[in-house]
Amino acid sequence: MPSNYLKRREFIASGIAGLALATLPLPSFAQTEASAKALVVSVVDDINRVISSGKSEKSMIRDFEKIFVQYADVPIMARYVLGADGRSASASQIRQFTDAFQGYISSKYGRRFREFIGGQVTVRNARKIKAGYEVRTSVKLQGSSPFEVTFLVSDKSGRDKFFNMFIEGVNMLLTERTEIGAMLDARGGDLNRLIKDMKRTG
Repeated sequence: MPSNYLKRREFIASGIAGLALATLPLPSFAQTEASAKALVVSVVDDINRVISSGKSEKSMIRDFEKIFVQYADVPIMARYVLGADGRSASASQIRQFTDAFQGYISSKYGRRFREFIGGQVTVRNARKIKAGYEVRTSVKLQGSSPFEVTFLVSDKSGRDKFFNMFIEGVNMLLTERTEIGAMLDARGGDLNRLIKDMKRTG
């Protein structure tokens, strides 16, 4: 797989997978196409604000984690990534893994953002899907042709939040599930050890 493709994946999976800003609870009339698009517009605006802030990498990563927690349905994403191993985990382990996961994702992808200052993300369109809405964006980095990033947005948590992304057709959440599953296997299935190591790298 070309290195520039991997860079592009990491750029978005961070700026868009590690993102979020405080959004207001949805009105009682439920999710709409406009509200789903508005969420993604806010995500993009907030990420761009952090990237252009001139802050240190450490400060930027903290900001990205705040964005991720606010815009993304982190508990749902963490449970999916944990897969079958989550069924045997205690409630306490699930909470600890969710906390470790949000820090791990923010750090993993946030470290790449400085490389992409000057890029442009444009929200294009949205369509209804079974789980909510699919919102498509076009991403243009300096020196490269545009590529597509798609957000899946749901209001199952009580407000609009994204729960997955596809970067040029690659399922970000499924990719993380595979990688974290391999990390857990390497630790003999010891979830507590995985949580500890993820917090250390996060």
